[in-house]
Amino acid sequence: MKLNERSLAFYATCDSPADNAGFLYKRGERHTAYHRRWFVLKGNMLFYFEERESREPVGVIVLEGCTVELCDSAEEFAFTIRFGGTKSRTYVLAAESQAAMESWVKSLSRASFDYMRLVVRELEKQLEEMRWGPAGGCGGCRGLPSSWKLKPLGPEQSPERLPALPAVLPKENGCAVWNNVPGVDRPPDASGCGGHDSEGNPRPPPLPPRRRASSSEAGSAGAATAESLSTFCQLHERYGREVARLRQDWLERRRGPRP
Repeated sequence: MKLNERSLAFYATCDSPADNAGFLYKRGERHTAYHRRWFVLKGNMLFYFEERESREPVGVIVLEGCTVELCDSAEEFAFTIRFGGTKSRTYVLAAESQAAMESWVKSLSRASFDYMRLVVRELEKQLEEMRWGPAGGCGGCRGLPSSWKLKPLGPEQSPERLPALPAVLPKENGCAVWNNVPGVDRPPDASGCGGHDSEGNPRPPPLPPRRRASSSEAGSAGAATAESLSTFCQLHERYGREVARLRQDWLERRRGPRP
């Protein structure tokens, strides 16, 4: 992999926030002596400088395809950055305290893009569980551990096939239909229309019979209709006479005055 030294030097010393920074002891590749270096971790790149005030890094370690492990060494609080492959180099580092060693091991283990990819997949999985949990009747899936997996829903239990409860109760003749209210026991269906259809969807409940008007209500309705008809006839006759009179006056004015 080719790296631009100028770009790396600028990235190492720019004002972008570092994931971790501090002094570590680095063992040499040829000589086993440890040298105190200033390390800066940015993303998946671990830069090290001779001094904290140095403007250019001495080297950089790209943290991809590696493992961070504790090791036994002459120096206390030592750990290694080990890469796969027979000719790959193993970096041996040592911190100044137990807390610093734990902080560096944790930061370096989480610096690779492979780790970030696993974190993104886990977050996507938890998001799917939270999204489909309430629809599948599992409202407490938000707090489940990541190792628990939801069982896939079958065709008959698919969330898209579940009937949604109406926000407003359906009405018939101005009254709420009694057998559409959730939680109310329904009488046995003698017509054979209940249950589910061939696709597994629930059939709509039968509508109650319409209320028939009584004889007194029918008589009053007929009287009101007759009254409205008689009133219309009277108005038609009165305005008809007025229209005929106006038409006669217009014809006379059109003919002009008589000689």
